Amino acid sequence: MSTSFNYKHLYYFWVVAKEGGISRAANKLDMAVQTVSAQVRELERSLGYALLKPAGRGLVLTEAGLAAMQQADLIFQLGENLPALVRDAASSPSVRLAVGISDGLPKLVVRRLLQPVVPMPNLRLLCHEGELDDLLGDLALHRLDVVLSDRPAPPNPNIKLYSHAMGSTAVAWYGTAALVNTAMKGFPKSLADVPLLLPTAHTAVRTRLDHWFEQRGIRPRIVGEFEDSALLKTFGASGMGIFPGADWVHDDLLAHYAVERLGPCDGVTEHFFAIGTEKKVQHPLVQSLLQPAL
Repeated sequence: MSTSFNYKHLYYFWVVAKEGGISRAANKLDMAVQTVSAQVRELERSLGYALLKPAGRGLVLTEAGLAAMQQADLIFQLGENLPALVRDAASSPSVRLAVGISDGLPKLVVRRLLQPVVPMPNLRLLCHEGELDDLLGDLALHRLDVVLSDRPAPPNPNIKLYSHAMGSTAVAWYGTAALVNTAMKGFPKSLADVPLLLPTAHTAVRTRLDHWFEQRGIRPRIVGEFEDSALLKTFGASGMGIFPGADWVHDDLLAHYAVERLGPCDGVTEHFFAIGTEKKVQHPLVQSLLQPAL
């Protein structure tokens, strides 16, 4: 596109296309016909394509004109909505917090981690879930205010990131009443004889669980592995297998998934971090998230 392109030319073209002719557009714009015509020709020259063609006593859009009109509609309809949006924002100011959530974090834990800011008046909470590396990239570009993860930020010579501990929790085994009753006798060795559901290796806790099995000489019968923690618990609640859960949200687990606690996963702990670009956190809502750990 030529550097001579400007939105004033596009606006005149948009009005001409909507009105169906230059004379009607000039009347609506309260401008001379020659001026409007010259502006549209200037737009066509800058784009390199004819946008309008004669049809009877009026004008119709060419194929290029149709494409230009679609974009112009989007642009100027947004412009028409702008005053109302600004007025609403000014009359109802919101406090924005954009949070990246590592996809390995248990969803119930995320809710607990974010609970300190939920009562904030006029809060606008934006949550984006994804892989940690992608979220850290968005954090570095200031698209996110903070990233919640089950591990600290990895060393990166190109991005200076700071990991702030938010807390930790013990892990226990959960399952339906039938599976828990089966596995109760001889626990934890009995875990070798019942189906198990585990998080995939992209979570920090999976390595600790594998080490826990190895230390106790247990060969787990893994029937499912899940990247999404909520999906893991959903399948666990259906009776597919025993699964690990954070003791931190024990009551929520029992209430949301109708499962029972089998027993502790002694020595296995999940850790939670808030990763940011500041050593001394400035964002007031992120400070609120970290307050229990300070």
